[in-house]
Formats: sequence, C-alpha cells, structure tokens
Amino acid sequence: MSIKRKRRFHAEVATSSLSDIMFFLLLFFLIISTLANPNVIKMTLPKAQSNEKTNKQFISLSVTEDKKFYIDKQPVSFEELEATLMSKMDTTKDQTVLVRIPFNLQVQDLVDVLQIGVRNNLKFVIATSPK
Repeated sequence: MSIKRKRRFHAEVATSSLSDIMFFLLLFFLIISTLANPNVIKMTLPKAQSNEKTNKQFISLSVTEDKKFYIDKQPVSFEELEATLMSKMDTTKDQTVLVRIPFNLQVQDLVDVLQIGVRNNLKFVIATSPK
C-alpha cells in the first residue's frame, strides 16, 4: 500500500527585500559617481610626501606626455593657452588653476606653463599623487 502526501513542497524566492537592495545599490553608485572627477585626463602625476585637498573651485590645466595642453578636457595649443586661461578666469573671480603634469616631463615645460601664471598674477597649484 502506497501512501501519498497531498501537500507538496513548493520552492519560493522571497522578493520583498529585492527592491530595497536595488535602491541601496543605486544610491551607492550615484554617490560614488559624484565623487569621481570627470574632468580629469589620465596621467601619472609626480609623488609628494604631503597632499592637501582643495575645496576651492579650480580650472584644470592638463599637460600630456606628448605636450598637448587641455583646459577642462578641451584641447588648446600652447600659443592660445594664456588667452584661454584669462577668458576662463574672467568668468569667475578667485579661481585656482590646477596644473596636472606628468612626472617624467621636463622641468622647462612646467616652467613655461607657470610663467603664464606669473605674468597674469594667477594662483597655480601643482597636482601630485601620494607616495
């Protein structure tokens, strides 16, 4: 004589907390994406013992290894660099120019860029990475 059970076990997946998990993941990625700086061109920066972070509004001036100049990700020739910087500085007051230059570029290239700041009384800050 065989005995059959009338109740069978049905597998269930609890999806009630799935919406909460998706909300927290969305929130996490939104916060992380705002922390990343999208106006940065990837390059290897020189290393320094102490790094200070600035909360000021700044204009990013990037110089690549093949001596191409970018102001806030927009390519600019060296001859137009001073005029473009001055036009950006006219829009807002008390801005700082953040110079991002690779560690293996010549010192003369850095001096050429910094001379623009000396001539126009601009505040230049050199970006570094921690040691």
